[in-house]
Amino acid sequence: MKILMLLPYLPYPPSEGGQVRSYKLIKLLSKKHSITLVCFSRRHNTQDQISHMKQFCHKVIVIERGNAWTLANILRTGFSPYPFLVSIYYSPQTKQILREELQKGRYDLIHAEMSYTLPYLPPHNLPIILVEQTIMSRIFGHQANTDKRLWFRPFMWIDVAKMRFWEQYYWRRVNRVVTVSAEDARVIQKIIPGLKVDVVPNGVGEDVSNLPKQTHYNHRILYMGNYKWIQNWEAADLLAKKVFSLIRKAIPTAKLIIAGQFPTSEVKALKTSGVEIRELKDFDTRGLVNAYLESGLFVAPMYAPGGTRLKILAAMAAMIPVVTTPVGAEGYGAVDGQSILIGTTPEDIAAKSIQVLRDKKLYSRIAIAARKLVDTKFSWEPIAQKLESIYEDLVHHHS
Repeated sequence: MKILMLLPYLPYPPSEGGQVRSYKLIKLLSKKHSITLVCFSRRHNTQDQISHMKQFCHKVIVIERGNAWTLANILRTGFSPYPFLVSIYYSPQTKQILREELQKGRYDLIHAEMSYTLPYLPPHNLPIILVEQTIMSRIFGHQANTDKRLWFRPFMWIDVAKMRFWEQYYWRRVNRVVTVSAEDARVIQKIIPGLKVDVVPNGVGEDVSNLPKQTHYNHRILYMGNYKWIQNWEAADLLAKKVFSLIRKAIPTAKLIIAGQFPTSEVKALKTSGVEIRELKDFDTRGLVNAYLESGLFVAPMYAPGGTRLKILAAMAAMIPVVTTPVGAEGYGAVDGQSILIGTTPEDIAAKSIQVLRDKKLYSRIAIAARKLVDTKFSWEPIAQKLESIYEDLVHHHS
């Protein structure tokens, strides 16, 4: 099968959730299918990273995405029906590149990751599978309702309204919609009753997929994330300022590691006695794995909705008990008190964290059950097979 795959990022190095997903699926799908990758690179991407993807893809077409916050992008957003998230991917040659590729490529289908990549597709007759790794209007809607800049909120609400309109527009017009969690599928089906939505979950990143099956109890608490995203900088702030301070009152030996890529100045300012900020480069897989292996508890006070958090799957694979919110626990099928611990408020999360650090039997039970859940439900091979079956069904019914 010949697949044109449209991504809003270069999937290598796989440093955040979407990249991990795309990278692993491309590696597996390329064994049977011919994939032409069309993606948007960032200025920090290198030619070596692009070349790396050529060993799996028949062809790699890279369109450079410039800086997001430019006057041109702001004006384009203000004077067009599209949200800012679409405007930042604008390039005058994108449609022409895609038009030429579609005319000569003789593809069977188009696989698009995220609906904000679709406005630049020219007219065509191919079936489209749209994978919504998360519902972006839910994430940015949360930000619009919580942003401390009150003057900025009305502009964000307008942008979210545009985002919501175009998401729903494409959900109705593509041939198949896929989400990574049952929760996101239910959200879409509530908006568009009767729409068929398939769930193809995320798996564990390959860096942590074969870690030893052993617990490593200690009082080091970890949070991992890419701090370009609101859910991560918000969680880090809550964890350092509210949750961890309560934990440390009960367990004075506790330490907190806030690790990950692109920490903002606000995240870096969270460093205090007992709180370490550990910046990881996007290619530092060893540093990422070590952060999990040297930590004893993963605490994620996440309130921004959508998707499945690969950071939590990684913690489960590393046999670190996870304490999070109901939103943070979406998409895994993990049961509170059995394979995960869930608290609704920062105080609840702190109390659950203290409980599991004081009860080693509970600690081991949660860690072992979580690892079993990951091993049985979140390995990439059956995930890729499920996606392949959707491809086959889509092409069969379109022909």
